Amino acid sequence: MLIASAVFAALAALVHVYIFVLESLRWTAPATRRTFGTSEADANATKEMAFNQGFYNLFLAVMAAVGIIAAASGHHGVGVALILAGCGSMLAAGLVLLISSPSKAKSALTQLAFPLVAVVLAIVWLAA
Repeated sequence: MLIASAVFAALAALVHVYIFVLESLRWTAPATRRTFGTSEADANATKEMAFNQGFYNLFLAVMAAVGIIAAASGHHGVGVALILAGCGSMLAAGLVLLISSPSKAKSALTQLAFPLVAVVLAIVWLAA
């Protein structure tokens, strides 16, 4: 179960690195504006906020990745704790998006699906 949790945590981390790239590096690019449904004016007005938010996503991905590395190195307790913290935060952020903006359900489900599976598998591993 720990290996499966780590695989889903890695997938979650990759999704969140991609979100970081979109928000922090490509926010005003036409393709990114289409993805997020923002106009050029809105993207320029919110560029600093998106830059900051992108780094939150990157930090969550790094936390999950460090957890995976720790678990793979035999530090299972530390690894699971970091996977749960990183993926649990990703899951919570996805739920906030889903609840606060139901029209963005597809994005929310993309953001929370892999972390949800990683968290459930980590909890099952802990309970075993």
